[in-house]
Amino acid sequence: MKQLEFVQHAKQIFERNDHVVGLLVGGSWLNNQLDEFSDVDLIVVTDQRITDDKDKMVEYAKQLGNFLSGFTGEHVGEPRLLICLYDRPLLHVDLKFLTLVELAQRVENPVILFDKTGELQEVLKESKAEFPHPDFQWIEDRFWIWVHYALVKIGRGEYFEALDFFGFLRMLVLGPLLQLKNNRLPRGVRKVETELSVDDLEFLKSTIPNYDKQSLLKSLKNTISLYRILRTTLFGPQVCMQTETEQRVMDYFDEF
Repeated sequence: MKQLEFVQHAKQIFERNDHVVGLLVGGSWLNNQLDEFSDVDLIVVTDQRITDDKDKMVEYAKQLGNFLSGFTGEHVGEPRLLICLYDRPLLHVDLKFLTLVELAQRVENPVILFDKTGELQEVLKESKAEFPHPDFQWIEDRFWIWVHYALVKIGRGEYFEALDFFGFLRMLVLGPLLQLKNNRLPRGVRKVETELSVDDLEFLKSTIPNYDKQSLLKSLKNTISLYRILRTTLFGPQVCMQTETEQRVMDYFDEF
């Protein structure tokens, strides 16, 4: 498999680099879900911070093969990430450049490919991976205002904006909450096709509208119904429900 060959090659290259103290791999590698479409998630641990210099990051990336292009991950809140595309074979590779200190804060426990001094193993042993979970109060405080926003867009005939907004709600609210309900990490809508229950997947699919007012309104009603079910299932008594806002927004919905 091309991903395995790339990882082994990267290991050989970086082991010879005096400034690389270790290399780890994460993502699909960790749960044996690699397939022909998988990308490669590598963590390169260096003796000095290099992520203030994109050119330096690219220089490291170019050592690994037929580098086509790459960009840093500010759009996902991770400027230390270099998202790369390689050729022959065509392969997506994420290279995250960390120092030993930075390795302690992570969302998963990667596999060590090499560890020149044993310090990587020590850092992983002494720290804990924590995947960020959604803040239920944060969601509840926003959800009904978001519903009103969607209604305004639909009412004005701005259907493309409304369609995009449904994707936003699935990624930020429905997907993560459904993942939690199914005892999965709240990774948006990632792999929901295979990791949700059949009923939950069908409900989620019902929130996908067509470019049509009635379809948009029906999908929004389904979105609200699904959110209410998930809220009841997952939220505890510490979450303050925005009851008045919900009622006023639903009254407005009835006008449609």
